[in-house]
Amino acid sequence: MRFGSTGLEQAEGGILAHRLVAEDLVLAKGERLDRSRIEELRARGIDRVVVALPEPGDVEENEAAARLAASLIGPGIRAEPPFTGRVNLFATEAGVLEVDVGRVDRLNAIDERITLATLPRFAAVRAEEMVATAKIIPFAVPEDVLAAALAVAAEAPLLRLHPYRAKGVRLVQTTLPGLATKVLDKTVRVTEARVLAVGGTLLSESRCRHATEVLAAEIRRLERVGFDILLIAGASAITDRRDVLPAAIEVAGGRIEQFGMPVDPGNLLLLAELEGRPVLGLPGCARSPKLNGFDWVLERLAADLPVRAADIRAMGVGGLLMEIPSRPQPRAEPPRASGPRRLAAIVLAAGRSTRMGGSNKLLVPIDGKPMVRHAVEAAISAGIGEIVVVTGHMREEVEAALSGLPVRFVHNPRFSEGLSTSLKAGVKALSREVDGAFVLLGDMPRIGPEHLRALAAAFEPAAGRGIVVPVRDGRRGNPVLWGRAFFSTFAGLEGDSGARALIDQFAEAVAEVAMPDGASLLDVDTPEALATLVGGQG
Repeated sequence: MRFGSTGLEQAEGGILAHRLVAEDLVLAKGERLDRSRIEELRARGIDRVVVALPEPGDVEENEAAARLAASLIGPGIRAEPPFTGRVNLFATEAGVLEVDVGRVDRLNAIDERITLATLPRFAAVRAEEMVATAKIIPFAVPEDVLAAALAVAAEAPLLRLHPYRAKGVRLVQTTLPGLATKVLDKTVRVTEARVLAVGGTLLSESRCRHATEVLAAEIRRLERVGFDILLIAGASAITDRRDVLPAAIEVAGGRIEQFGMPVDPGNLLLLAELEGRPVLGLPGCARSPKLNGFDWVLERLAADLPVRAADIRAMGVGGLLMEIPSRPQPRAEPPRASGPRRLAAIVLAAGRSTRMGGSNKLLVPIDGKPMVRHAVEAAISAGIGEIVVVTGHMREEVEAALSGLPVRFVHNPRFSEGLSTSLKAGVKALSREVDGAFVLLGDMPRIGPEHLRALAAAFEPAAGRGIVVPVRDGRRGNPVLWGRAFFSTFAGLEGDSGARALIDQFAEAVAEVAMPDGASLLDVDTPEALATLVGGQG
């Protein structure tokens, strides 16, 4: 593929390398230039463009990505349609992802134009969670290079999902004087949540004295009534293979496979087996819902993946969990049900209107109602069910201006520090079920429900449209619709910087929607703009 700046006549059939704005014409990166586009550019005085021109033997990026993805898929994995040379792969059900790490490395080493990124090997995934993405670096790849990648993938599936099976789990807790009942009760709740999360059932919980013979008798009793996995939470941490828990398992006829693991928290886990069924002596951290080494073992066992001493000893790389605040905490958020996208709106109404001479512009009547009320009513009319209004300056007056509307107010006491603080306050207040949120400015009274519906119609994160931006006359405006995946990036914003500063950072996820009028460009930042708007009423 040839790449570079070329005259219009030579650019026909080429792929535009960069977003191009020429007067009222906006062309997206990756658009193929046909004869009509060439003439439109010429009419606007453009005589050269930067394009990628296919050469014989090149495979277009979307076709190449689709062929590559099809060769990667193993059981329990599905592929989305390709977009911008990318295919995202998803789990069809909850389970544990197995990745052939060596062959993924081999595939990525073939050529810089072919890339495959995956979740870690043995990652626990929810149904419809993205597990990998295959990307062709723009805008095409030679057939022979693609063939080499397909040959690596054809040896066996690089990605395979092991679904959770319905396991029956029993829990035994040993007791000692001074161990509070509320600790034991919490352990039951936390353990049951873990078991449910991997598709199992906590069949029973029992308690006995922390003594070898007593615990061995309880283990034999539970063996008779049956279980798929037996969990033992000791009143005291296991300190040696000859301690109470491992000794009791051996007295009951079991065998110790491994004591200890290179995962923190979770070091003091015990793995054993009794008549072919796994028995786990739990580390003390298993009484907490936070991620620990026990989770990794339970997830694999629930997916019928064997766990032996060698498997546990291989968990050291990535096993330092204690100091990774970004790692998601297990079971904290239930999987979302399928169905229509659930969108919310964050209305930013906290500003001080510093350029307005001390008055609050959001309270100025526009068409007979306060300016801020227009944005909120547009969201309501567009069918947005969750609306969060962030207040700050003149909090009570803003709330009064929105009296009677179905909104939730969130006060930002740090509003004077800039727009970013209000944005973060609004995102924090959103419910967990939200798939995306409009960021609506309270001083844009001409935004109507039709603008919001047009943006919502283009929103499809799985197809690369996770950030939807309105465009008029080649200029990007507001509001912007953000997918949930980008909410965490707002945490890095400071001062008066809004989320728009992040749009270029995630260019591949941006979809632009042409607006029928200039409402998305009209915000009221100065007394002159307000006077013009008020003067044009009626």
